[in-house]
Amino acid sequence: MSTPSCAKAQPGRFIGGVVEGFYGRPWTMEQRSELFKREQKWGLNTYLYAPKDDYKHRMYWRDLYSPEEAEQLIALISAAKQHNVDFVYAISPGLDITFSNPKEVTALKRKLGQVKGFGCRSFSLLFDDIETEMCPADKQAFSSFAYAQVAITNAVYQHLGEPETFLFCPTDYCASFCTPTVSQSSYLHTVGEGLLPGIDILWTGPKVVSHKISVESIEEVTSVLRRPPVIWDNIHANDYDPQRIFLGPFKDRPTELIPKLRGVLTNPNCEFYPNFVAIHTLATWCKANSEGGQRDVEMGDEEQDPCYSPQRALNLALTDWLQEFLSTDQPGGPCLKARLKKESSDEEPMQTDVAEGSYVPGPGENPVYTAEPLTLEDLKLLSDLFYLPYEYGPTARTMLQELDWLKNNSAAAAAETDKTVEWCSRAKQFDDMCEAVVQMFNRLSNAPNRSILYDLYNYICDIKSGVGMARAYVKTLGGQGQPSAQLMNNDPEPWGFRGGLSGEFQRMLPCHGNRDLFRHPPMTAVYCMRPYCPTDKVEVQKIFREMQSDHMVQPPLICDSLSAGELSPSPQCAFVLEDDIGMCGYALALTNAKPAAAKIQRAVSDSVLEDFPSLITIQVLPRFTDSSPTKRMIDLLLSSIRSSGSRGAFCELRQSDRRMLNFYTKLGSFKPIKMEGLPQDIIAMGTSL
Repeated sequence: MSTPSCAKAQPGRFIGGVVEGFYGRPWTMEQRSELFKREQKWGLNTYLYAPKDDYKHRMYWRDLYSPEEAEQLIALISAAKQHNVDFVYAISPGLDITFSNPKEVTALKRKLGQVKGFGCRSFSLLFDDIETEMCPADKQAFSSFAYAQVAITNAVYQHLGEPETFLFCPTDYCASFCTPTVSQSSYLHTVGEGLLPGIDILWTGPKVVSHKISVESIEEVTSVLRRPPVIWDNIHANDYDPQRIFLGPFKDRPTELIPKLRGVLTNPNCEFYPNFVAIHTLATWCKANSEGGQRDVEMGDEEQDPCYSPQRALNLALTDWLQEFLSTDQPGGPCLKARLKKESSDEEPMQTDVAEGSYVPGPGENPVYTAEPLTLEDLKLLSDLFYLPYEYGPTARTMLQELDWLKNNSAAAAAETDKTVEWCSRAKQFDDMCEAVVQMFNRLSNAPNRSILYDLYNYICDIKSGVGMARAYVKTLGGQGQPSAQLMNNDPEPWGFRGGLSGEFQRMLPCHGNRDLFRHPPMTAVYCMRPYCPTDKVEVQKIFREMQSDHMVQPPLICDSLSAGELSPSPQCAFVLEDDIGMCGYALALTNAKPAAAKIQRAVSDSVLEDFPSLITIQVLPRFTDSSPTKRMIDLLLSSIRSSGSRGAFCELRQSDRRMLNFYTKLGSFKPIKMEGLPQDIIAMGTSL
């Protein structure tokens, strides 16, 4: 079998490593030193120091480090060098800097100059997560926010002697932040054109936390930035949700990206020790960049990426991690306890060994508890339960599917139908899976390495409790016990429900649960989105009439003539949505709204048509419960309208049509607009393109 041809990076060092860039308690100096050892062992080469809660990195960026702080940073930079890791010092002045004030620029240069004096040779300026409105002084000095950032970044870069590694984080650091698109973002174009060529630019992908990063998306941003980006990858970041931690593999980034990138840095979980998997699997992915790397780790899933298999990378990481769990020479482990015991051997012992040896229980007594060792299967289960932001592992998905089936089919099983045997069998399988979680928890709790356990403890306690309640509920459904007090009564104990105040707020909001990874009904319906053709006219009219029956048809909307087929949509500005039953929705547009307005003798002011010259209408039948295809359809429609040269589009809605009002409102881009002479009960919403 021939060896697959794997991607090779462009000439020059490929940046691969870790960002400490999350919100929350920063890692300790000891943990960072341990990180450098791991990076060297696994072949990574970079550490970006950017903890948001280091006050002198962000909040008090002007303040110089004290002698004590300087001593720590010098030791840390030295430790990185010892392990061939490039220490990149980042500073975030964007919260309150006045770009046009020379004293501010001097303060920034002085601060970075101090760190350079510590032995640091690589730097980064971060302008992420800040307000984009400039102060009056900066507005007078710079034509845009981007120009201000470019000017100060170039000045600092040159002041530091144009270091080999200098990273810039833009304010619009992902595609979803760009207005209107990546390719048309004036901010990104200014950054790409203005930054000196030796400055690399950080990018998180399509979103802040990107599910997938495609080659096409990187080629697009590279063209705008005029250089390949360094990916700041938040796929394992958990600082936005204290109930989640991510122990799945680095995935959904094809190795074809490697020659198109300057590098990849993972910004992982806040907790240091559980990041073993995130960093280990990233290192495996990066090995596709080196000769023979994929062969060394036996990669090669031909159906997907020929150079990297996330599942195999995960197994490698978990196998190595298991040894750390079982290691006794760790902080808080038995070796430390043994040393402490030896040091205090001259003191009076707290207990005396019983001469007759270990206790042996008698007949009918409980056996003595013996802690079983943690296994690789336990860690695979742990990873499945805490996988990645956009997916659960296979076991977790199966448990959710089984619980959903058992809940929905319990009544049929209780009626002694042919489902009874199947229900009982699947209930037993579900119970076995729950028991495996409990046993994993027990073995994990008794693992020698307490440092890892303490980072994981809140998460594994929470999942054990949740699984326990689901287990009790299924037994109740099967008539195997009294209704669980935690689930069924009106006054449960505090551990019988989740969320506190935050949970109550979420349950009161209409969007609660709409981003659950397992939904009911499950989002597995097959749908087809395609361009509208003239033969679709009858079906579009049918949907239009069906949805009109719920609302007053008078007075008419401007878009009614479009939906009713009296006017044809503009070329390439119409789409339909189909499911397994048939057509279930449509999105139509006129790039020039004047004919539709004239059709119903509606006067629309020239000022409105100047800003919003195009008209759209969209409708989806209530049976279609998945909103994401509808949003995708309107994105395609707006993109087609934009391509025609239109500056904006508007729609008209009846106030009684709450469903469509909610839809347009949740899109975020549509805002109410003032139109003179609108009949009562009709409102207009528009979006700029």
